[in-house]
Amino acid sequence: MSKDKTKAMKTVETLNEGLKREYRLTITAKDIDARVDEEVKAVAPTVRMPGFRPGKVPPNLIRKMHGEALSADALNKAIDQGVKDLIAKEKLRPAIQPGVTLADGYERGKDAELTVALEVLPEIAAPSVEGLKLERLTVPADDAAVMAKIEEFAAQMKRFEEAPKTRKAATGDQVIIDFAGSVDGVAFDGGTGEDMAVEIGSGQLIPGFEDQLVGAKVGDEKTIKVTFPEDYPVENLKGQPAEFAITVKEVKVPAASKIDDEFAKSLGLESLDKLKELMKDQVEQELNGLTRTYMKRKLLDQLAAAHDFDVPPTMVEAEFAQIWQQLEHEASHEADPEAAKAELEKDRDEYHAIAVRRVRLGLLLSEIGQAHGVQVSNQEMQRLIMQAAQQYRPEDRTRFIEYVQQDALAAAQLRAPLYEDKVVDFLFEKAEISDRETTREELEAAIEADDDGHVHGPGCGHDHHDHDHKPAKKAAAKKPAAKKDAVKEEAKAEDAPAKKAPAKKAAAPKAETEEKPAAAKKAPAKKPAAKKAAPAE
Repeated sequence: MSKDKTKAMKTVETLNEGLKREYRLTITAKDIDARVDEEVKAVAPTVRMPGFRPGKVPPNLIRKMHGEALSADALNKAIDQGVKDLIAKEKLRPAIQPGVTLADGYERGKDAELTVALEVLPEIAAPSVEGLKLERLTVPADDAAVMAKIEEFAAQMKRFEEAPKTRKAATGDQVIIDFAGSVDGVAFDGGTGEDMAVEIGSGQLIPGFEDQLVGAKVGDEKTIKVTFPEDYPVENLKGQPAEFAITVKEVKVPAASKIDDEFAKSLGLESLDKLKELMKDQVEQELNGLTRTYMKRKLLDQLAAAHDFDVPPTMVEAEFAQIWQQLEHEASHEADPEAAKAELEKDRDEYHAIAVRRVRLGLLLSEIGQAHGVQVSNQEMQRLIMQAAQQYRPEDRTRFIEYVQQDALAAAQLRAPLYEDKVVDFLFEKAEISDRETTREELEAAIEADDDGHVHGPGCGHDHHDHDHKPAKKAAAKKPAAKKDAVKEEAKAEDAPAKKAPAKKAAAPKAETEEKPAAAKKAPAKKPAAKKAAPAE
């Protein structure tokens, strides 16, 4: 145990177990009283009291009038300084914000006893960056790939043309409807609309809604019965059975899209060749992203195999909670959500192991970066902040910027993806890399076959983001599709710029993506809810 007996504060270590530390601090009444004097001097010029000129109120009267508030401020400052001194004196590297508890029964004028509990970062031996060997799988952006991308783009811009009034709607058709929704016979806010265009099979609406439009024709009136999902964003509609009385006003069929110069001109380009040029750049970026994803995963595998050390439990639990929340969300959209979640529970321990490895790799990357002088410049950080601010309403962007500049944790979380990429790039430069040309299908298969993919997330609040293996598939147990879907989405986004606002953002302005959708609308991923109400998921 370490002891520090000074006039102002006494420190006694009460726990030293693994990465957990706990201390008992005693801040003397004399120190607190001295800080009250400082507070009195600070506020004296602004205190007003009848019979005294401004700034001339005696200190004893100020104490009498504002003693309780001044003492509270003085105690808080003494505690903050005490924790800072403790960290400096004991040379601690906190993994999380220390927890501070003031002993019960504290009274003004008495010594203050506190308990400071924290977890520290592990001591990591200087990681070796020599001997890394990686294979770089490359895919050429050939004409076929470019045309496939253009066709995909054209499909997203599909137009619909009016069909004969006798046509029965089929999957892929667009149906224009008026609708009125109700729960237990009572209409709900946002549940009524006119002239809503629904593409059957698009998956934009509540499960089951679009399917019941198949076979409908102009003039039909019918009742569609659905159940709102359990995670629906409107509280009083979650899990509720509902009915929508609909009237079919039009049935439209997809119009053929001819990819030629005229199509390119409709996009504001001068020719099809110019469109191909632009699309080739996009395809190359996508392929380079897949190549990097594969290399990065193999790099992390090598680092994980070569290093093993304890990691702070609280960081692990925070990481696990994030992984689990994502998987439960995906499972809730399965045909049988309860069965999917029960299947997930079987792998809980394995996913917890993923969280351990993810945190360990993150700390390792941070250590490598610090050891080799990898930095994010102030200019790069400002660019990150400005990019993240664009997610917010214009009137809230200044508040968001100020919030990130004032909150170290928020800034670290925003900085983390770029810092990790820079460390990874540094390690790529050190590695011995061999090149092999392959196809996109083989590259994507190699990524997915890498223990069936990785879970990606914003790490644990330090200067890194991590990616890790899912539990290997078991032959005897069918895994819920939720896991596979999550893996695919995250693999695609692995090298995209971080777009999430910092996790700790209670004081930050509300992002546009968090606006409450209309009662029956599906919440879009990045856009505010549409103005029209619709029976969407």
